[in-house]
Amino acid sequence: MIHFKTLVCLFLSFILMPLVSQIHLNAADYIIHSPDKHVKITVNITDSIQYSVSLDNKSLLAPSPISLTLYPDWVLGKNPKIKKVSQVSRNLTIKPTIPEKNSVIKDCYNQLELTFKGGYGLIFRAYDNGTAYRFVLSCKGDNGKIKIKNEEVRFNFNGNYNTLFPLESSFQSHQERLYEPFALADIGSDKFSSLPALTAITEGPKLLIMEADLRDYPGLYLQGTGGNGLKGIFPGYPLQEAQPKKGERGWDRNIPVTEYADYIARTDGRRSLPWRVLAIALEDKDLIHNQLVFQLAAPLQIKDTSWITPGKTAWDWWNFNNIHGVDFRAGVNTQTYKYYIDFAAKFDIDYIIMDEGWYELGDLKKINPDIDMPAILAHAAQKNVGVILWVIWKTLDQQLDETLDQFEAWGIKGIKVDFMQRDDQPMVNYYHKVAKAAAHRKLLVDFHGSYTPRGLRRAYPNVITRESVKGLENYKWKSGLGPDHEVTIPFIRMVSGPMDFTPGAMINAQETDFAPFWNRPMSKGTRTHQLAMYVVYESPLQMLADNPSHYYREPECMKFLAAVPVTWDETRCLDGKIGDYVIIARRKGKDWYIGAMTDWTARDMEIKFDFLPDNASFKMTAYTDGLNADRNGNDFSYFQQSAKQGDRLKIHLAPGGGWVAQLMQD
Repeated sequence: MIHFKTLVCLFLSFILMPLVSQIHLNAADYIIHSPDKHVKITVNITDSIQYSVSLDNKSLLAPSPISLTLYPDWVLGKNPKIKKVSQVSRNLTIKPTIPEKNSVIKDCYNQLELTFKGGYGLIFRAYDNGTAYRFVLSCKGDNGKIKIKNEEVRFNFNGNYNTLFPLESSFQSHQERLYEPFALADIGSDKFSSLPALTAITEGPKLLIMEADLRDYPGLYLQGTGGNGLKGIFPGYPLQEAQPKKGERGWDRNIPVTEYADYIARTDGRRSLPWRVLAIALEDKDLIHNQLVFQLAAPLQIKDTSWITPGKTAWDWWNFNNIHGVDFRAGVNTQTYKYYIDFAAKFDIDYIIMDEGWYELGDLKKINPDIDMPAILAHAAQKNVGVILWVIWKTLDQQLDETLDQFEAWGIKGIKVDFMQRDDQPMVNYYHKVAKAAAHRKLLVDFHGSYTPRGLRRAYPNVITRESVKGLENYKWKSGLGPDHEVTIPFIRMVSGPMDFTPGAMINAQETDFAPFWNRPMSKGTRTHQLAMYVVYESPLQMLADNPSHYYREPECMKFLAAVPVTWDETRCLDGKIGDYVIIARRKGKDWYIGAMTDWTARDMEIKFDFLPDNASFKMTAYTDGLNADRNGNDFSYFQQSAKQGDRLKIHLAPGGGWVAQLMQD
């Protein structure tokens, strides 16, 4: 017989069971869509936080956990309790100081912000072409500071998809990588990569993993799991660094970490962490248009930007100063740099770079005795050519203020800072320190030996370009590079920001004719493959890497190189396939430029001029692979004809070939 008291207990438990369950789990799904309704982010809150992404109801990202562990073991995201939920929609425009791709950027998104008990929150954004999320912290910490032990970043996919993975071997890296093909399941925990990294959904879009607004925090890497996912890892906070002795190889530049802390960052308890970005591209060419890293970056921090002048640069290092036909000894000396300045002035090139050798390594105050800096700078000023100086990061750090003050007094226009090779928290902070200090002296900054762009150039547009790409310099010492790589990087590396690939080789070879030479380097592929890079590759400080003596004997090429812009009002990728080919059209004012590049496969293609405005005619000057370019990469021809909207033009690209055109409105 059941007692009355027992019946009451059973009744109450039956009535209250759903409520008790909900309170215990705090379970809920929070959903936002992109403005066009195609992309959906679902955030699931139970005893943990997970998010997933779909496109037109097809899953792109399976539930992926998010958490943050504060030192020693306080996990934000474990048994989360929501305090507040808010959503906003934004339809904005951004006018970048330096329009590397477009003079106006549409910034349209829907945002979900979840605030949790315990002093933290998460912001999610859904764009038509991607998603992003970040932690927002409001922790008191110790004197306002907290130690972050780890951040859980996961990208769980629904299948064993193919990836292009820029494999790394160490956290000390220039991040100059080939994009190696792997199936996800073949990327074990022993393999990790820098960013960006690409995953191709079977019969679906391409997904590109990136990071934005990296400040006072280490850079994100991706590690394999041996399954259908990737996880984030970070370099620890450096406790000790190697101290090489003067004279040892790399003594002034290679400063590896010898001991890491068991946490990744010591930082303010009230701040936002970097954005975790997932770009979505239905077609490969859509990746070219993606600017999420810039859109998500911190806003402009410089009041006066009128002095920031993009331009082309004559560069000495790649061609080993091997000028010829002159009446002086070529080398790192005053006469050679005056020659470079005269060359730049003749072709309206804005800058020259004085690379390694102008100062005694280890001390920026000790100038090479063969360099008469006042004479060089006076000659440059007379010719209206700016001078940019190469420096090693460590030496600059040790002599920062006195060096930059001297550069400002000399009238130097910029610095090329090299060999950082790390992105732990202190090194990331170094980039910001240099950007700010250089802006104070009205100096441009080109970071080499650097991590890939995370949006710093939006806050400090004097950070005008950076390397972090396996570029032309590699042809000096190895032959693993080639046109297949050169039609891969526009879809992956360049999506994160400008890349100082340093194009412009005037000795061009098909693969069977190529050999690496340090003193007299050549490139793989054709002459027009190199010329097309000036349209395809984005860098507001674009190099002319080869010997001015070579350029002087190529007047037809110099007509194009003198005219081609380095910033653009509009960009349209007409066609492209990652690793195979790319065709990009870009507008500057009323004029258009088109660049096409292919891998080692010869291609017949068609240019459709539908992007040209109505009722306008253009005079087109086009450079094309010569009839014998498949045998001799130097072979090219050029022609002129009219062009208007609706026209079609069939073009042929040789193996490793290219095609480029300038269209000037009549």
